[in-house]
Parts: sequence; structure tokens; C-alpha cells
Amino acid sequence: MSELSPQDKLKAAAAEAAAAQLLDGMIVGLGTGTTAAFAIDAIGKRVAEGLRIVGVPTSEHTASQAKGLGIPLAPVEKYEWIDVTIDGADEVELGSLNLIKGRGGALLREKIVAISTRKFIVIVDESKLVDRLGSHDPIPVEVVTFGWETTETRLRRIGGNPALRYKPDGGIFVTDGGHYILDCKFGPLPEAADTERKLNDTVGVVEHGMFLGMAKMVIVAGAGGVRILEPKA
Repeated sequence: MSELSPQDKLKAAAAEAAAAQLLDGMIVGLGTGTTAAFAIDAIGKRVAEGLRIVGVPTSEHTASQAKGLGIPLAPVEKYEWIDVTIDGADEVELGSLNLIKGRGGALLREKIVAISTRKFIVIVDESKLVDRLGSHDPIPVEVVTFGWETTETRLRRIGGNPALRYKPDGGIFVTDGGHYILDCKFGPLPEAADTERKLNDTVGVVEHGMFLGMAKMVIVAGAGGVRILEPKA
């Protein structure tokens, strides 16, 4: 196994801290992406040691990883509520703990699981903390493939500067739900809720990567160790 990069070591530390909060009998949402993968590994270790939980995966990739680690799985529709979901984020806004998510391409399923969760825990390294959403990362916007170019035009009109997402091999990236993703660079957002409303009102948009008011806890790993952030009242 190759040596972890300094950033990956931070992600792994945050993941271990999140997995340590799980209790027997919990229904646990399993996120998608490079940081969430560390959490799934940590949860898998706890399951191997005897922890009894059921995981609800947010993507086919996550389901495959969890199965390989022996984590029991069930679909989200089986439960009215999920106890805890552990996932990563592309950006975390300090104070509000509003998020941008979706670099892993599973934002629709991630949001469906997150909205059904009593305690949504986000794990990040400190480089993901920002004063305002949009400071570094675009907002992923999942769109229907039919007439996606017209949706792209509407997103450009609201200031999104959209770019169609491609796979490393040059093909168009397609989500597990069969949609495209337009990564929209709005820049730093003075009013995140206003941009969220505009995206919600755009015809052709299936879902977007703004997760506002959802995170109940953010576990941040940095050079000084692991710390916990909670939303300001």
C-alpha cells in the first residue's frame, strides 16, 4: 500500500473521528467521494470488530466499496429516517456550515440521503473551509440530458458560467441517475440562499450541490489535530 499524502492523512483522521461516533443498531448513510471513502474504510474496520449497523449507500461506487468491507446495506426507501450520515464536502462555509458537494458526481443521491438524516456529519481537511461558498469550487448542477444545452443557457443567464463535466477518458460524465453535470462557477456568494433559489427555479435542473442548513457537525482535520464545528445558533 502506498504512503498517504499529508492531505489524505488529514482526511483519514477526520474519518476515524466520525466513525467512532457510530453505535450499535444505527442506520448510517454512506457518502461518496475521496474523503467519504476513508470514512467507509473506518466504518468497515468497526464492523469487522463487531459494530452492528446498516449502511445506506449514496452511489454504486460506495455500495461496491462497502460490500467489499462486509458492511450490511439497505436502500434509502426502507427507512423513514437515517440516524447518521457521514460524507465529505468540497467547501464548508464557516459559521453557517453550508456546503458545496458533488465533485464525486453523486449529489442527487447524497442530498436524498442527507435530507432523510437526523444527524448529518461532514468530514473535511482544513483546506475545505471558506468564508463564503463558491470561493474555490464550482457548484455542481445535475441536469436532464434532454435539451441540456438550453439548461446550460439558462444557468449562464443567472451567472453560473457552466461547464459540462467530462470523464478522464474524454466521454461525458453521466451520473448514476443517468443525468449530466454542469459545473457552475458563480464565484463567492454573498447570499447563498438567493443562488439556491435561482437554481431551484431553473427548468432542466434535477438537483444541485448546495447543501444549506443540513450539516449538524463538521469534523475538521488540520495540522493542529481534529476539531469539531457546529452551526451557530
